[in-house]
Amino acid sequence: MRFSAAASAFVAAVVGFGGTLALIIAAADAVGATQAQTASWVTGMCIAIALGSLILSWHYRTPIITAWTTPGAALIGASSGFTMAEAVGAFIAVAVLLVITGMFRPLTRLISRIPSSVSSGMLAGIVVSFVMAAAKSATVDPVLILPLIVAFFIFRLINPAMSVLFVLIGGGLAAWLTGRVGPLPAPEISTLVWTTPEFTVGAFFGLAIPIFLVTMASQNLAGLAILRAAGYEPPAGRLVALTGLFSLLTAPFNALTTNLAAISAAICTSPDAHPDPKQRWLTAPFYALTYSVFAFFGASLVAIFAVLPANLIILVAGLGLLAPLTNALTLAMNDPQERTAATVAFAVTASGLAVFGVGSAFWGLVAGIAVLGLERVKSRKTNVALAEATAKSS
Repeated sequence: MRFSAAASAFVAAVVGFGGTLALIIAAADAVGATQAQTASWVTGMCIAIALGSLILSWHYRTPIITAWTTPGAALIGASSGFTMAEAVGAFIAVAVLLVITGMFRPLTRLISRIPSSVSSGMLAGIVVSFVMAAAKSATVDPVLILPLIVAFFIFRLINPAMSVLFVLIGGGLAAWLTGRVGPLPAPEISTLVWTTPEFTVGAFFGLAIPIFLVTMASQNLAGLAILRAAGYEPPAGRLVALTGLFSLLTAPFNALTTNLAAISAAICTSPDAHPDPKQRWLTAPFYALTYSVFAFFGASLVAIFAVLPANLIILVAGLGLLAPLTNALTLAMNDPQERTAATVAFAVTASGLAVFGVGSAFWGLVAGIAVLGLERVKSRKTNVALAEATAKSS
């Protein structure tokens, strides 16, 4: 055991939790969650993350770190017209789909075959509204927001991973000193709140399917890639299925899906965590302990966010998604032959289009795949025609 293992785990947990908690609050607000349901949402996810990371890492002696689905939260935050009960039904559906996908390898391979350009275009379309909203917040309260934006980009040069957390803490302190914060709430122990799920077609195709796809493409597959890059060969199917199982257990308590982590995993699998790769799994107990603390005080954390200025929450959520947006746009535009399809997926998703009660993320993915399919058919015909012409000339 080394102190570096505990330190790396703590940093990974704080970055993952503090950097995207504002996004979770925005997602809960979008589906009309009460403060108690939002606190239960955070607590349930933290419990699933703590248990998942501890049990999986201990069993496989591998630093298997879990987190909540950031793109899934962004998708919910950008949606409209869904209730908390419908969201819980969607969370349960996503968890079941993850379990099934993990149990049947062909499904995992099928998901991995979705063109990254199209799925990245859809993800970019989901998160772009948050980044734009962060920019617009500067016009509402420039005295508070503009200095924070400048500070973010300066601090990002020093420590990109902690820059969002710096804005959250610094912005909260500035808001309190300038009288923008209401009375601070008394400390409160978290409790889990049961919500009876409501299963609807609109929520299944508008929330569950898009959350499942972005979770697999942007989180689980990325998390597996991080582990393999660090020299580990975990059983991919089992990990996906087990994270789905933990999500299934906590979903009725308003908890969003949890999955394999990418950024947090990169911190815990690096040589800085432990020089011996076989001992890096020891980061997991400390990571789980930190999330257990977050779970215990989830209600207080949500209550604190409730008294912070709304523009500050919008800013933090948008800045937290700036890096995922940059990465998604880069992947979407990487292949020249797939740029049109990726752009269509981005545009349809960002438009907020809703047809038959199904949200724009689903239609963005469908549109992108359809356009890509048409372009590939045309490319095949062109190649055949060229081959025939070459054969005749020879």
